[in-house]
Amino acid sequence: MGGSASLIPRDLLSEYQELTFLSKQEILLAYKRFSELLPKEERENACSARVPKSQILTLPELRANPFQHQICHVFSTSETGDDSMSFEDFLDMLSVFSDSATSDIKSHYAFRIFDFDNDGILDRKDLEQLVNCLTGQGEESQLSSAEMEQLIQNVRPAGQGMGTSPGTGLSAHLPPQILEESDIDKDGTINLSEFQHVVSRSPDFASSFKIVL
Repeated sequence: MGGSASLIPRDLLSEYQELTFLSKQEILLAYKRFSELLPKEERENACSARVPKSQILTLPELRANPFQHQICHVFSTSETGDDSMSFEDFLDMLSVFSDSATSDIKSHYAFRIFDFDNDGILDRKDLEQLVNCLTGQGEESQLSSAEMEQLIQNVRPAGQGMGTSPGTGLSAHLPPQILEESDIDKDGTINLSEFQHVVSRSPDFASSFKIVL
């Protein structure tokens, strides 16, 4: 780990510790894993490099995650929209998914991950895409309307239906008839505050919404 530490300036390392929920050791491990995704000639400048999304998705911790593409999209600050990640993007992702992150922070990012069309609300279309991700359905094998309805109606708290997928935490904690039960203002959609209210009733959410290198 000494090699990793020598490539991160001490003041920058301290700043990363202040701005994330990660320890010094976790930051150094993240730097090592991030650097390994770069070509050898770029590794010495990992702090200023960007890793393509295709490389980020080779990480075992993301490869099995059904929301891997959305996770990259939410945490990427790429101005070109290619969902590539800088080291700071990578740290932000690991920070949110760490055990030390608060439930409010986790639920905020979970909402963004499940907001597939990025319109600030969760509606029926978002729930359908969520189900497609969980069931591994591609465009060529979409569920029928009846199958989709049955699955949405049977998404239940942990231990009562679909299992929790690694690093998602939320999918197994949505109560049945989520739109009806969570839509407090009855506008047919779920906003962030309504979503966080649902999550607050799921004691296992914070501990299951995690990615550990």
